[in-house]
Amino acid sequence: MQIPLFHTVLSWILKKRKYQIDLFIDNPIDVQNEVLYDLLSAARYTEIGKKYNFATIKNYDSFVERIPIQKYESIEPMIERARKGEQNIFWPSKIKWFAKSSGTTNSKSKFAPVSDESLEDCHIKAGKDMLCLYITNNENTEMFKGKALRLGGSSTVYEDNETFFGDLSAILIENMPFWADFSSAPSLKTSLMGEWETKMEAVIEETINENITSLAGVPSWMLVLLNKVLEKTGKENILQVWPNLEVFFHGGVNFNPYREQYKKLIPSANFKYFETYNASEGFFAIQDRNNSDELLLMLDYGIFYEFIPMDKFEGESSNAIHIKDVELNKNYAIVITTNSGLWRYLIGDTIRFTSLEPHRIKITGRTKHFINVFGEELVVENAEDALQIACKKTNSELTDYTVAPIFMSDKNGGHEWIIEFKTNPKDLKVFTKVLDEALKDINSDYEAKRYLDMTLALPKIHLAKSGLFYQWLKQKNKLGGQNKIPRLNNKRDFLEELLEM
Repeated sequence: MQIPLFHTVLSWILKKRKYQIDLFIDNPIDVQNEVLYDLLSAARYTEIGKKYNFATIKNYDSFVERIPIQKYESIEPMIERARKGEQNIFWPSKIKWFAKSSGTTNSKSKFAPVSDESLEDCHIKAGKDMLCLYITNNENTEMFKGKALRLGGSSTVYEDNETFFGDLSAILIENMPFWADFSSAPSLKTSLMGEWETKMEAVIEETINENITSLAGVPSWMLVLLNKVLEKTGKENILQVWPNLEVFFHGGVNFNPYREQYKKLIPSANFKYFETYNASEGFFAIQDRNNSDELLLMLDYGIFYEFIPMDKFEGESSNAIHIKDVELNKNYAIVITTNSGLWRYLIGDTIRFTSLEPHRIKITGRTKHFINVFGEELVVENAEDALQIACKKTNSELTDYTVAPIFMSDKNGGHEWIIEFKTNPKDLKVFTKVLDEALKDINSDYEAKRYLDMTLALPKIHLAKSGLFYQWLKQKNKLGGQNKIPRLNNKRDFLEELLEM
């Protein structure tokens, strides 16, 4: 297919979807209730459907009463049976794909089931919607006249008992529609390479002479790739390599710590950044406006959402609420029921609603990634907003960081930071003070605990050597993809490992 014709046809197809998006924006409660009833009806004859008698669940209240909130550990025995080839346990259609994820907080891998329905009606549909929302906001885009540089994770797919598992990006590449493969780079063979550093070199070789018009990947790993591209080509910025580059579709980690570095790498006021929120368990939200830091919650992907107020969070014993009852600017843990057979599953992410008409959100962190040893209730969003302020005021640039508590001794406790900078602050004491003041302004609980140093002392900051966090991930065989640094933790395990290095 010729590129101009491809550009025209694909743009027309994608724009047709906007009408359906507007429907769930206008009718969020009805759409979500319909999703729930469709899921219950589809799975009523599965093992779990019979156990909880899905056929007699007629409303949300009985759904809540009947089915408990569950973490991965609670459903792992069922997942393992499904991985050995058993079917119709928690979803009626055959499940042969499992997205493997372990992150950095748990060495034990988790396997999220990925049904054909989830592939088509959630993950692939979301990829189309990401493009639909972008071209709706940018009518004059010429993105489809070039190729998208996609940077996935470890893309090796493994077979076990006639089921397959691997990084979600590998599963999506294996099931990619032809038009997506036609408009993407690098090649399928290179995308599916398993060894990260070899793969990076191959990606660069294949793409530096292509007309790359968009990027897609995790900000931290894409940054590594782009810097290597400049090293390889000897260019001063990425637009000298790919002059028609116009947008970066990113997700996986908070973009704020990397924003200034991207502005230097891609020095154009017209360049766009579009954020997505997806995970092994599903695709949840997409930025729907230019220059926005809010994400539109996608309500018609076969995922039913519930939310647990974090001030009442008690894990699997928590009481969740319907989307109709959520409030603005409160921190919520997300519970999902999906068309892959996850029922009232606690995924571990936290969000807050910035708008209810339509339902837009910001990701605030993880249920495990916070520090509340002293009642300060510090979440990832607080830390990264404060870091952005501190870097701007001290003309420094951040690469990575992690934070853990200093437990109380005779006097008080505190927070211990390891920060790797691309550009160090001239005076670390000044940076520490600015960061502390920013945290106080952002988080009143932190401010109260810092009062007269009675509970929390001034933060203790270590300057990390260059490449420390990269080497730490490499040691754990976690380079690339969705693997990320644990930002905040109530324990000191990760921090102690990094200090030893």
